[in-house]
Amino acid sequence: MLKKTLAQLAGRADIHINGARPWDVTVHDPRTFRRIALHGSLGLGESYMDGWWDSKSLDGFFARLLVNKLDDSRFNFIGRALLYLASHIFNLQSVRRAFTVGEKHYDVGNDLYKAMLDSRLTYTCGYWKDAKNLEEAQEHKLRLVCEKLKLAPGMRVLDIGCGWGSFAIFAAKEYGVSVVGVTVSKEQIALAQERVGDLPVELRLLDYRDMPKEYGKTFDRVVSIGMFEHVGPKNYKDYFSVVDRVLKNDGLFLLHSIGADKRRGGADPWINKYIFPNGIVPTLRQVVRAAQGRFIMEDWHNFGTDYDKTLMSWYHNVENAWDTLSEHYDERFRRMWRYYLLVSAGSFRARRLQLWQVVFSRGVKDGYRSVR
Repeated sequence: MLKKTLAQLAGRADIHINGARPWDVTVHDPRTFRRIALHGSLGLGESYMDGWWDSKSLDGFFARLLVNKLDDSRFNFIGRALLYLASHIFNLQSVRRAFTVGEKHYDVGNDLYKAMLDSRLTYTCGYWKDAKNLEEAQEHKLRLVCEKLKLAPGMRVLDIGCGWGSFAIFAAKEYGVSVVGVTVSKEQIALAQERVGDLPVELRLLDYRDMPKEYGKTFDRVVSIGMFEHVGPKNYKDYFSVVDRVLKNDGLFLLHSIGADKRRGGADPWINKYIFPNGIVPTLRQVVRAAQGRFIMEDWHNFGTDYDKTLMSWYHNVENAWDTLSEHYDERFRRMWRYYLLVSAGSFRARRLQLWQVVFSRGVKDGYRSVR
């Protein structure tokens, strides 16, 4: 009965169980159906990690599933509802919890990220408008950010969520600015500090809410690339308040974040458990409300489909490097990581997720002119 019900549900997205097309599903263990019925997306992901089912094109499978909104089915309701409820009752992204995602995700191993990412270790969406490969796409994205911020030599920049220092190093080298970067990942800081050399870049293991008082109104520019997803709805106003406190009156702030057109009942249970604990993708309304009264929105740029290409490049890089990586990561981890990258690619391909770059100011004299 469960198999028939799930087969009918999948059929709505033109997905066949034990079919022959790349996006179809091959079930190796009949317990898969009960596990999905009981646990929704968590059961789907865990049963894949355990090798109970496969698809030759996980990205194609998820793109079809999400375009047809099968993730909103009753099988996935309870897990999402519990996470949604928890996020409204508790502050899942409090200062005490802030370093959890660093330990769980970003500290998993620099060798993995070196194999997966471009040479600058840029762990956010590339800009593929005129790019032929991942390396070019990430360089173009970093230059796009710098141009939107209108960086000039001598400026002081705060990078909230600096990662392995890709933006900080690029901006200091190419635009002659000094940068202070903060992150909650010990592994990122350790490697980034090796890469900085003698550039005017200071990197700190620090939560954004703990910015020293001496940072008040001292930065010409503030940038945050791929970190806002870890802030959480209860902290959005505090986040913008911190930016308001440290940014000079005539400064610019660029926010680069994954976004969603509407809230779908909280985070995905599998992503929350295995990839980004306590992460929440913001909506348009949430970003606008948090900025309201503090900043003027000067420019809003969506290039979410570029994340599909970026994720597929990361996936191929990991697969190509697996012979070396397998010395430190087992097969279950490989299937988990593959699932994470390809479900994410499918989500952007289905346009269920977006990638926003938003420029804020307190009012640019004579107006702000954006670049693309």
